[in-house]
Amino acid sequence: MFNNRKRFLLMIFMISLIVIVFIYKQFGEEKPKVVVVLQSYDLDYWDLIKAGAEKGFEEFGIDGKVIMPKDETVEAQKDLLKKVLKENPDVLVVSPVYSSDSVTSELEKFVKKDIPVLFVYTEDPWEHKTAYIGTNNLDLGKKAGVLMASQLQPGDKVALLRGKRSIVEGQRIRGAKDSLETVRIEIVTEETGLSDSDPELVRKTFEDILREHPDLKGVIASTDYIALPVLKVLKERGMQMPVVGASGTPEMIKLVEDGTLSSAIAQNPYDMGYISVQTALKVTKGEKVNPNIDSGVDIVTKGNAKERLDLLNSVLE
Repeated sequence: MFNNRKRFLLMIFMISLIVIVFIYKQFGEEKPKVVVVLQSYDLDYWDLIKAGAEKGFEEFGIDGKVIMPKDETVEAQKDLLKKVLKENPDVLVVSPVYSSDSVTSELEKFVKKDIPVLFVYTEDPWEHKTAYIGTNNLDLGKKAGVLMASQLQPGDKVALLRGKRSIVEGQRIRGAKDSLETVRIEIVTEETGLSDSDPELVRKTFEDILREHPDLKGVIASTDYIALPVLKVLKERGMQMPVVGASGTPEMIKLVEDGTLSSAIAQNPYDMGYISVQTALKVTKGEKVNPNIDSGVDIVTKGNAKERLDLLNSVLE
């Protein structure tokens, strides 16, 4: 009788211990805290990165959030970083506006507090970052140049249009130039300082190029948001020529699907967001991570445009 009672109490004790351990694991362990700071809130490209990051938070059990400044300016992003620093996250994932130099003073404060900093989208040589997750922009540019050259002949004239992000977009244009020059495509102009958020400036710049070079045969733009106003000008004038962007946005993919464009270059912003969170989790566990994680570049054609467009739209819904 005594032994039965003893065994019963031991069994109760073991069950209670298992329940306590389960509850602790479910509710007692503090989730890793990760904050993702992006560049802008008014372009669907950043929405795709945000969606990928939020999927990562959900799947990896992370206490995370994505924030973006209302204005795509250095000061607006620096203000956000100051607020994030006070929250003392376990990892910061950031896409610096233009380059790390613009926000270095704030990023250095995270390093001093032993908060690892990962870069997403912004490929930049800042020495204190733990890893870069995004596109190999030089490779993207080379592929854009090859894609353009496949639609032209040696001696044809092409214009290159790039935005303000000096490192990221500069590498894309450099890669494109390498490919075009190899097959003797003539680059008649390289316009810089354009903006994703200023389509009117892009329109005016391209209209000036057409007046100066009426025999232009193609355009390579460092982002889709620069390529799209170019395409609108061509449509208004009843002109056709290959235009290659770099982002793979839904609007650009739709033009491939409907036959306006034969193909397009596409990055993988959703993957960037997801992989950056996955990498942040590894960092919180003390695991060694690859300092340069390539999220890939795809070529979209009529054959795969609809599938990709459906996927992008489902993510953005």
